[in-house]
Amino acid sequence: MKYLLIEDERKIAGFIKRGLEEGNCQVVIVGDGAEGLRLAQTGEYALVILDLGIPEIDGLSVLKELRSTGNQVPVLILTARKLPEEVVAGLEAGSDDYMGKPFAFRELRARIAALLRRAGRNRGSEVVFGELKLDPVTHRFWRSGNEISLSEKEYCLMEYMIRNPNQILTRSMIASNCWVNTFEGKFSNIIDVYVTYLRRKVDVGYPTKMIHTVRGKGYILREY
Repeated sequence: MKYLLIEDERKIAGFIKRGLEEGNCQVVIVGDGAEGLRLAQTGEYALVILDLGIPEIDGLSVLKELRSTGNQVPVLILTARKLPEEVVAGLEAGSDDYMGKPFAFRELRARIAALLRRAGRNRGSEVVFGELKLDPVTHRFWRSGNEISLSEKEYCLMEYMIRNPNQILTRSMIASNCWVNTFEGKFSNIIDVYVTYLRRKVDVGYPTKMIHTVRGKGYILREY
């Protein structure tokens, strides 16, 4: 599991990274809001830990921009700003949890675990994008009310796309999501092959194509 830590204080960032990675996860650190926003929008991370007092783009603006695009990645604000009105502003902007500094690491770890449990329960509900709908519990998938049978890999790819619509998904992003430990994508065209399979099932026979190639970059799911 991969976390994104947007924190400009190197000592704090290093402390958090070392502690969390003892729990068998990967933590990517970025020290400014602009790069943090770019990475958070990739869909590669299970969680974002966000400081508010960061350069380039402040943390609250990063969060607002992230949510304005429909990105629902779990976000935990970790900041020295602890006034009630600051906490309220963070939660209203779309943060899933808010924690003040200084902090006890055990509490941080417990809050992250609780946040991810909530996110996991939310993933159990149906996900809809335009004419597309999938059920994460039963792994059933529909377009325009017509059920479409997908293989395990096709379903994984479709779920990743439908949870990250209107975003360019590179082949490496798709590989890390659907071929986590046994990346068959070392065979250069395996992802392209699965996208072709998916297009035949999802797009053929419908007037609007939803799976698009972005030349030299990857793929994007959109309604036009």
